[in-house]
Amino acid sequence: MPAIVSVGTASLPYKVKQEDVRGYTKQLFEHSFPHIDRLLNIFENGEIESRYFVQPLEWYQEKHRFSEKNDLYIKSAVHYSCEAIQRCLQNTTLLVRPISYDEIEAIFYISTTGLATPSIEARIMNMLPFSPHTKRIPIWGLGCAGGAAGLARAYEYCLAFPNAKVLVIAAEFCSLTFQPHDDSKSNLIGTSLFADGVACLCVAGDAALDECIRPRIVATQSVLMPDSEDVMGWDIRDDGLFVVFSKDIPSLICSWLKPNVESFLQQYNLAMSDIAHFIAHPGGKKVIAAYQDAFGIDEQKTKASFQVLRMFGNISSATVYVVLEQFMKASIQRGEYGLMVALGPGFSAELILLRWE
Repeated sequence: MPAIVSVGTASLPYKVKQEDVRGYTKQLFEHSFPHIDRLLNIFENGEIESRYFVQPLEWYQEKHRFSEKNDLYIKSAVHYSCEAIQRCLQNTTLLVRPISYDEIEAIFYISTTGLATPSIEARIMNMLPFSPHTKRIPIWGLGCAGGAAGLARAYEYCLAFPNAKVLVIAAEFCSLTFQPHDDSKSNLIGTSLFADGVACLCVAGDAALDECIRPRIVATQSVLMPDSEDVMGWDIRDDGLFVVFSKDIPSLICSWLKPNVESFLQQYNLAMSDIAHFIAHPGGKKVIAAYQDAFGIDEQKTKASFQVLRMFGNISSATVYVVLEQFMKASIQRGEYGLMVALGPGFSAELILLRWE
């Protein structure tokens, strides 16, 4: 079974306290919403304390063209992806020795918050000494589910090529999609929740592994809910990307996700009670609470997800890698199971069954 051998995250330059974003949002939208103070309770109720942005808060007070924001996305994605890659390949906590660039056979690049052709991983290869024969697999449009989906595709690559080591980069700059003139409730919720971040994983095939205990990927499953395009995604207009974010997502975890997870685990003679480590993308406080209710798990199992949400907010596809990093650093016993779960546009879910071996 292929395994996750290392992880690295970039350090974004601007840490912003949630109360500061709340004050800015009130100033911006107080004339659009008649009951703005009541609506702004989402900032406190979400229990996010801080987030990281690629620009200072004052920058977002000005109107910027889509082309300007996208140029900044490209520049930031290249810079911070390089940082995350270097930290992943040289992670002394997780690796017996550093991994060299020429050991990497393929790069999967995951994002949904900007556009680039040539794609970002090609630009990264001009900055870092990868082999020019490295395979490039950019994946766009999977939103918050993209991190788990990228890991699943890397797993399949390493099944086919057991000597391979591959990278999966999740780079999201949600703040650059902010629309200061969009007075929808989806935009208000997104402003209280989303943030910027970049993370990188290294996945290795069986023949490329050492003797360390690592999370091995047992199985993966993608699930699509038919005719659910309006649950989550982007509305693409002349001014850029406008967020679509349904209030029904927590209820869908109980009604739709739960039976799909149970069916997935049953294929391997497992139940949620057999899962020691729940590695969930923290879509928001209500989403984490819905996981607890749907799967009958306590707060201890969602503690890592909630800590990441509180410290970083929702970084879209990159968030689940930050959560995974907490488990990678922990002392986990051989044979214990973990389940990675992430939800995204479609409406869809990505499920990954892990076992530490």
